[in-house]
Order: sequence, then C-alpha cells, then structure tokens
Amino acid sequence: MAVIEEPQTTQVEEAVLVVTPSAVDVIKNLLEQRNIPGYALRVFVTGGGCSGLQYGMSFEEGPQDNDAVVSVDDVTLLVDPTSLVYLKGATIDFVDSLIGGGFRIDNPNAISQCGCGTSFKADGSPEADACGCGGTCGSSY
Repeated sequence: MAVIEEPQTTQVEEAVLVVTPSAVDVIKNLLEQRNIPGYALRVFVTGGGCSGLQYGMSFEEGPQDNDAVVSVDDVTLLVDPTSLVYLKGATIDFVDSLIGGGFRIDNPNAISQCGCGTSFKADGSPEADACGCGGTCGSSY
C-alpha cells in the first residue's frame, strides 16, 4: 500500500505592527512620566486629515474586545479591527530632528501621504478635497 504525503506548506504571518527600539524607549519614558505603568498605547486610524485618513495614538488601561495586541520589550500596543485594515505591517518609529521629534509610521498600505506625514490615503479610503497642512498632499512616496 502506497502512502501519499501531502506537500508541506509554511505560512508566514505578516506582523501586525513593527515597533523600533527608539519608539519602544519613548513609549516607556512616556508611561513613566505620566505615572501610568502597565497601560498600553492604542494606535488607530480615523477619517480626516489632508489625505483622507489620519493616525492617532492614546494610552489606555487595556485592550477592548477584538483588539490586536502587540507586545514588544514590555510595551503593549493595541489596534482595533478597523484600524488594523489600514495599519497591518506598518512600522512605528520615533524620529528626533532639529525641528522636533515625533512618531513616524511607515505604512505599506498607504498609496499616498500628505507632506505633514500624519495623513494618508489607502485603497478604498475617502479622498480629501484640500490640503490643510501646507504640504504636498497626495504625493506618492
């Protein structure tokens, strides 16, 4: 009797979010400064901004039902299911420069972004009528 083996396939699951060490350090410092150890950083997408969608962040005590939870080096990030559609695979970094620092999101789902870097457009997202940041809205990167 011959035994037929099914071919083995390996699925590589895409990371929900990638968080750089510099972003982790800043998040830890913010949690300490605000005296809220154990809180998580919610990363979300809302309608609005120059290009149709904009990023947001806030601290919360814990996850809501159906949140994606990302833990990196004792830091927890939360993403709701709707935002996850737009953020899956994104990298969160903290960039410090002479004109100021801030979180930067490198989002593979964005097909264009505003010059300010906080607003973007994705396939199927609403389009904005005007640019309110003074940047180069709608320019592809």
